[in-house]
Amino acid sequence: MISATASSRQPRGGPPPLVPALAYGVLMIASVAVAAGGPRTSTPAAQALQYARDHAGLLHASAVLGFAAALPLAIWTAVAYHRLRSLGVTAPGAVMGLVGGTLAAGSMALSGLITSTTADAASTADPGLEHALVDLGFLVGGAGFVVPFALLVAGIAVPALLLRLIPRPLALIGLAIAIVGMLSTFTILTSAMDATLPIGRFGGLAWITAASITLPLTRHRDTIQPAQGVAA
Repeated sequence: MISATASSRQPRGGPPPLVPALAYGVLMIASVAVAAGGPRTSTPAAQALQYARDHAGLLHASAVLGFAAALPLAIWTAVAYHRLRSLGVTAPGAVMGLVGGTLAAGSMALSGLITSTTADAASTADPGLEHALVDLGFLVGGAGFVVPFALLVAGIAVPALLLRLIPRPLALIGLAIAIVGMLSTFTILTSAMDATLPIGRFGGLAWITAASITLPLTRHRDTIQPAQGVAA
């Protein structure tokens, strides 16, 4: 029987978050790379339909990779939430991250399913329907993913900054990426904001990877005092 003292000395931060972060990154980047030549919202309907008919295999591959990437992202979200809770974060920041990561993983999975449907429908769909599917896939995989992903980054960065859990510059970079990601909301209205999407997507990936390395398993003694009375 393990004594209470020995049990209390065991790390309670959960499994290492770096593994799911890297798995998510590899699958997500592969999905984006495979779909790089695919139609966009600005692509004429007839051209989008012809591409889907000629490259159904690429669309299916991108769909499978994107759908698969949702799982390690959901795992990372759960691990990061558990790590923050074990470090004493009890205010809404950690829950915001959990909600954001869950929504982002769901959007990524849904985007993969829509992309697969786009490929399947190409043989019988008319140009208008095919273009509508392309638009829906862009919205779900664009703002529909990046905005909640930004909420995930902010939910980790804010308490990590206030409680000094990670280096201050890294936390501030996370907040900047989160702000840009939130601005991706406006891509629903105008393509002029499309540049925010890769910043939120790839910047966020780089940030959660760095946070996976720097988030501690336990609180250092000098971080306990500032944490008192702080809503993180």
